[in-house]
Amino acid sequence: MRLLSLLLFVLLLCAGWSVLGQQPELQGMKQNIESKITAFKENPDVSVALDDIVYGFNQLIAQLNSAVEQIPGNKSDQEYETLAKPDLTASDKQVFTIYNITIGDSRQKVEKQLGAPKRSTSNEYGTKWHAYHKNYQHFLMVSYDENNKVAGLYTNQDLIASTKGIKLGTAKGTVHKQLGDPLTRMRKGLVYYQLEENSEYDLYKMNGNYVTIFYDKHEKNTLTSMQIISETLENDKKSLYTNGTQQMKEGFEYQLFDVTNASRVNHNLPVLQWSPEVQVTARGHSADMAKNNYFNHTNQQGQSPFDRMEEDKLVFTTAGENLAAGQFSSIFAHEGLMNSLGHRKNILNDGFEYLGVGVAFGADSRPYYTENFYAN
Repeated sequence: MRLLSLLLFVLLLCAGWSVLGQQPELQGMKQNIESKITAFKENPDVSVALDDIVYGFNQLIAQLNSAVEQIPGNKSDQEYETLAKPDLTASDKQVFTIYNITIGDSRQKVEKQLGAPKRSTSNEYGTKWHAYHKNYQHFLMVSYDENNKVAGLYTNQDLIASTKGIKLGTAKGTVHKQLGDPLTRMRKGLVYYQLEENSEYDLYKMNGNYVTIFYDKHEKNTLTSMQIISETLENDKKSLYTNGTQQMKEGFEYQLFDVTNASRVNHNLPVLQWSPEVQVTARGHSADMAKNNYFNHTNQQGQSPFDRMEEDKLVFTTAGENLAAGQFSSIFAHEGLMNSLGHRKNILNDGFEYLGVGVAFGADSRPYYTENFYAN
C-alpha cells in the first residue's frame, strides 16, 4: 500500500508539473522534488511496479476493446479502412523478421511499435500468444520468455521479410532452393519424431530458432504463413502434445478463432463474430469425440452438426462445421484446414457471420478441434 501511495503521489505531481514550472518562487521546491522523484524511480522495486502497472493497464484497455468488438452486430454494419502494407526490412542478424520483429527483441520495443495486444492466451509452450492486429489486419502473434524477450512469432499475412528474398507467396521450390532441405525429424525428450516428407509445411533450424514454413496447396504451393520459435522455447517443450488444461483449451479456441479471421481478411472477407452460444455446441462435440475416441461430423447418437445446433436452441439460416484432430496447436490445425477444400470453403464462406470454437483433449493429450459457423 505504501508503494502504491507513492506511485499515486508521483502521478499527481506529474499532472501539476507545469504549474510549478511557471512560478519562480517554487523553483527550489521543484528541484528538490525532482531529485527525490529521480531517486524514487531508480529503485528497482519501483521500476518493476511501474512496468507491471503500465502492462496491466494496457491489458485492461485491450480486453475492453475486445469486449466491445464482440458485441453482436457491432462489426457487421461497419467497413474498416484497408491498411497500407507496412515498410518491411530484413535483419542483418537473422534470416527472417515478422513485421520488423526478430527473436530476442524486447517486449517494450514490440509494444512501442504495435501497442497493447488484443488478446493474450496460453499456448502449447507454457507461455502465451499475444495477438496484435488492427481489425485483423497486420495480424501477428508474439510469445515472450520470462525476461520479456520475443521467443515466438507467427503470422499468416504479408509481414515477412528475409535476407533470402523469401516472403508471403514465395513458391515452395524457391524456398528449398534458398534454404536447402528441411529437417526430417525433431527430438522431444529422449524420442526422435519423424517428420512427414512432402507435407504442407517445412521445418528449418537457423539462427538458433526453429522456423516452420506453411504452404497453401490451393495457391500453387506458395508460402502462406510462418512460425518462428526460439530453440530454448522449443527444447523446453518435452513432448509433441501439451497437457490439456482449461487454460490450454481456451487458448487453442481463441487462437483458432483469431487466425481464422486473419485468413478471411486476407481474402477480403468480413470478420466473423465470436458466438459463445455455438461454442457450447462445438465444445460438446469435441469433448464427445475425445471421450469416445472417434472422429466424425455425425456423433454416435446419429446427430449431425445441424441437429446439435438445433438441440442447443440456435437459430440459423445457414451453417457449417470444421473438424481437426491431432495437430500440435491451433496454428497447425488451421493451416491443415485451409489445405482441405471443403474446410477451406467454410473458413472463406462470405455468408457466415458467427464462429464458435470448441477444443477438448483425449487421454493422451491429443487435441480435438471443432469449428461451428453460422448465419442468422
